[in-house]
Amino acid sequence: MPALICGSLAFDTITTFPGRFAEQILPEQVHILNVSFLVPTLRREFGGCAGNIAYTLSQLGGEPVVLAALGSDGSDYLRRLASWKISTEHVATIDDSFTAQAIIITDSSNNQITAFHPGAMQSAQYTPVPAGADIRIAIIAPDGRDAMIEHAAQLASAGIPFVFDPGQGLPMFDGTELKNFVAQARWVAVNDYEARMLCDRTGETLESLSTSHLAGVIVTLGAEGCDIWEQGQRTHVPGTPATEVVDPTGCGDAFRGALLYGLERGWSLRRCVTLGNRIGALKIASRGGQNHRIDTRVLDL
Repeated sequence: MPALICGSLAFDTITTFPGRFAEQILPEQVHILNVSFLVPTLRREFGGCAGNIAYTLSQLGGEPVVLAALGSDGSDYLRRLASWKISTEHVATIDDSFTAQAIIITDSSNNQITAFHPGAMQSAQYTPVPAGADIRIAIIAPDGRDAMIEHAAQLASAGIPFVFDPGQGLPMFDGTELKNFVAQARWVAVNDYEARMLCDRTGETLESLSTSHLAGVIVTLGAEGCDIWEQGQRTHVPGTPATEVVDPTGCGDAFRGALLYGLERGWSLRRCVTLGNRIGALKIASRGGQNHRIDTRVLDL
């Protein structure tokens, strides 16, 4: 059963500054800030929420269909998606834009400075949810603002149940807009910080959200696992210990790929997030959002 993944495709340029930002920035001079950091290491990773979710879902044996936009520099990403044997039919190429890019500098204390260029992501709304396709489930992951609004409305109109996963895009929306997303969704997936912001902006609680039409609210808690809210009741699902902590980039997306895999198959929400916790722990032991390998024995729950 295909799962439609609406979200971003991006390149992540990741560098490391061997010192501490605090030693280079004078607090009393921030009004005339002009600093340069020597970064002797650099790597470029394929990223973006849609790409990361699709990677994990395909590794598990699911059927991801990506709806996103790339720029004129996105040919390598198209080939990468095709190598997973998934359709790129609904991935638009915007010739006068670059692919979305995040440039990240991390210092020796794991502080980060990030610059994000949305690029082609700002045109993702012009590719509609495919009509007549055998799509039974979907996710609205972080993307361009208009794309998230348009694709959620199109999924609701088509009667396709979807997970609302606002992620880092949540601050773009006011309370009314967030309420509209929730009203159209079947599930909501957020981390603990996003959960607080969602409740603050909508005037709801996790309990009240879960007693609405929603089939569940999932709140991820990092290494602590996650909470599931169903019909006003909270269930805590413990995390899976990681063998090694290397890079948290893309752990939330890996979790959501596993969540979609379970939802596709009609699993209970508890079973879905148990798998998500396992995959998140597996991903954190590798660099980037699309380099972890999944042994299908992980599906023995």
